Amino acid sequence: MPVASTSSCSSRSTPVGRTAELAELTAEIVACRACPRLVAWRELVAVEKVARFRDETYWGRPVPGFGDPAARILIVGLAPAAHGGNRTGRVFTGDASGDFLFAAMHAVGLANQPVGRRADDGLELHDAYIAAAVRCAPPANKPTPEERARCQPFLVRELALLGDVRVLVALGAIAWESAFRTIASLTADDARPRPRFGHGAVARAGGYVVVGSYNPSQQNAFTGRLTQPMLRAVLTIALACADQPHLDPRRILA
Repeated sequence: MPVASTSSCSSRSTPVGRTAELAELTAEIVACRACPRLVAWRELVAVEKVARFRDETYWGRPVPGFGDPAARILIVGLAPAAHGGNRTGRVFTGDASGDFLFAAMHAVGLANQPVGRRADDGLELHDAYIAAAVRCAPPANKPTPEERARCQPFLVRELALLGDVRVLVALGAIAWESAFRTIASLTADDARPRPRFGHGAVARAGGYVVVGSYNPSQQNAFTGRLTQPMLRAVLTIALACADQPHLDPRRILA
């Protein structure tokens, strides 16, 4: 089980130093076997596969975060997709949800290309880092509260290492809760009562700004609950708040 210690994590370290520290954390994440149900599922999926990917070798391990070590924006998702990140080894990579997210990030200047298909496809993030509340693909995309709690220290340590982060973008209600728990672990600001999640919701805790967005799932995209303009608007708010943390978000898109 990961340890929530941040003693070796310095918010004042340089991006070069952070790269090495993040690489060490990545190795710990990839080696984790703390949740038997998730381990069994991710490995079963990697063996059984689906027909369209039957000739590919699946990652089948926990999926670490990735991005710009000097990022001011940390994007938090729920968990890797069984045939997306669990296959490619990079979060939000190789599935429709990732394509939807990266298209919006590219449109606002946070990514150098609008799609992410493989871990070695040349995708680079600018001023952004992406992680997940849970690092293993869960059955039915529903991690248990216990599994979420076991994974939480990884996000705490990532945020501690990413010393320039000022804004967390939470993709969905579980990511929203995870963002506030992570901030509380680092700052002792538990943000009670908890601000209510919603698309475009903006709250502040522990010196950070948290911005909510609907998850870019296929269901949300196909039904129109989340559109590209809606997601780009949230990312625009995040960028503006990274520049001016005390800015009233109602003024950003006026």
